[in-house]
Amino acid sequence: MTSRGAASSLPAWTGALYGLAAAASFGASTPLAKLLLDDVTPVMLASLLYLGAGVALTIAVAARGDTREADLSVADAPSLLVLIVTGGVLGPVLMLMGLQRVSGVAGALLLNLEAPLTMLLAVALFGEHLGRRDAWAAGFILGGGILLAGSPSALTVEPLGALLLASACASWAIDNNVTQRLALKDPLRLVRIKALGAGIGTLALAIAVGASLPSAAAIAAALVLGAVSYGASIVLDAYALRLVGAAREAAFFATAPFFGAALALPVLGDRLSTSDLLAGLLMAVGVALLLRSRHGHLHVHGAVTHEHLHEHDEHHGHAHDEPVQPGERHSHVHTHERLGHDHPHVSDAHHRHRHPK
Repeated sequence: MTSRGAASSLPAWTGALYGLAAAASFGASTPLAKLLLDDVTPVMLASLLYLGAGVALTIAVAARGDTREADLSVADAPSLLVLIVTGGVLGPVLMLMGLQRVSGVAGALLLNLEAPLTMLLAVALFGEHLGRRDAWAAGFILGGGILLAGSPSALTVEPLGALLLASACASWAIDNNVTQRLALKDPLRLVRIKALGAGIGTLALAIAVGASLPSAAAIAAALVLGAVSYGASIVLDAYALRLVGAAREAAFFATAPFFGAALALPVLGDRLSTSDLLAGLLMAVGVALLLRSRHGHLHVHGAVTHEHLHEHDEHHGHAHDEPVQPGERHSHVHTHERLGHDHPHVSDAHHRHRHPK
């Protein structure tokens, strides 16, 4: 079957909004977390941030009640474990250790390396597609990160700090791609499990290395920051991953360091040098190129059976025992028949296919 699809660009724009909102929420945490590091060790702070997210999402899931989203299953357990270890434990701990060795602006901008690393894994290992413009864009972002890490500016950028932040970005790149594979499941439940698992695991690590609990005020501040800048941010990010794929989500989330850098100026009193501005400009050009990327061609969907929240459209034309109203969103196990058509699309769960070289 071959048809000329006229798919709406609404999901892609919605995914962009989710990704940018997630970036703003998380980006603000960088300079604020750096302030908390004066009173809290990095591992303890990472645990409190995720525990704050986990508690907030537990309350949100209970308050929401029933949902039509597809629930997690036992088969998802290995992927959830990967998320907890890479995105929930290694990423935050490495980031917070790195932030101790760089200034707030440098730390915020270096975290832009998460985007090209996520893209590299998405394309090389997970079957997503990026065109030549996207590759150039990733190069600009990576170039800006390298320039910032090696620039002899007034900002504090120790080589070890830069390496720790780059390692945190690599951990999150793995996390992003694995999360994208689970993004068709209920995002609130998914992130709740990840946050609680990461918070408990990191707290055990903090206790094992002899970290002590900070003051009640610091604990409260970390829990609130975690609820907003980790809990809400990661849920929004999961929705973005569902709608636009890991590679393009990385482009939108790459704006997070710019939100963090902007906040670091008044909060931490950092100053920008010419080379730092140039690094930021290179990153901004890369993000702008990715945001303008468009992709569409004749492609074939293979037959697949899975479960997720959907409505009946050109990708979901299956029958039901009970009538379903047009536009009504629902979730159940369903089968996609083989379909060939041509429309603008991104590398979401329904659009991973081979491209001519």
